[in-house]
Amino acid sequence: MGSLLALVSSVLWGTADFIGGNLSKRFKSIAVTGVSQSIGLLFGVTIVLISGSYVAPTLDWNGYFLPGIVAGIAGFLGLTSFYAGLATGRMGVVSPISSLGALLPFTVALIGGERPLRLQLLGMVIALIGGFCASGPELNNGLPVKPLLFALGATFGFGIALTFMAKGSEQSPLLTMTMMRVTSVSICLLIALRYRQIGGFKLKDLPMLAFIGFADFLANYLLGIATTKGLVSIAMVLGSLFPIVTSILAFKFLHERLHKVQYLGILFAIVGVAMISLAN
Repeated sequence: MGSLLALVSSVLWGTADFIGGNLSKRFKSIAVTGVSQSIGLLFGVTIVLISGSYVAPTLDWNGYFLPGIVAGIAGFLGLTSFYAGLATGRMGVVSPISSLGALLPFTVALIGGERPLRLQLLGMVIALIGGFCASGPELNNGLPVKPLLFALGATFGFGIALTFMAKGSEQSPLLTMTMMRVTSVSICLLIALRYRQIGGFKLKDLPMLAFIGFADFLANYLLGIATTKGLVSIAMVLGSLFPIVTSILAFKFLHERLHKVQYLGILFAIVGVAMISLAN
């Protein structure tokens, strides 16, 4: 169950990132992040109210409040860096490197005492390699500085966010993700007040922004649940396969050509997921 939720999370994340990256070519990435996160916050608060699952926050790292704040700050910085990197047009630099953000929570989980089976561990390594290759690493054109810096920012931002998402989800996945949005939207409001604008969006852009907000929140939420249904390390690896979805959508709708290494990466990811599933 946890593995399936993590895979669905990857599909939602990859789709949201495809749309967000395209919007960031026309608008500032921080504006795309801010508005979509605000919509995600409204969605999260609505679910909390309907479900009646609110729990009073405490200043305890074993709760959802503090991990949610840290995850919100890191996630905001990571997502802004990711969209800004995609807007440079160098998806082959930004996407594969950012997919390695899962290595941080993966490592933390192993250090914390998780012991996957050998077949699972091998499957996770193969899946991570597959996710990296399937997102189209530009191996022959060097590493331009600007996209590389954005990619590294996204990697560390996502890695820290995922680590604290898993921590907060031990008490409540829903409240952790909602607290993340409260934090990221608060940052966006401060920036909006400073510059007295919200990015110049038009009404026709609202459906795409709404989809990004909904999909990103659900992806986080489902991954948070996945970390409570099995090994955190497995959930994080499967949740990190989102660049495959982004690349496939770019191939389908933007007619971007898939390279041989991407086909190989997709095959590796499928084999890795199959190995993890067989070992469960």
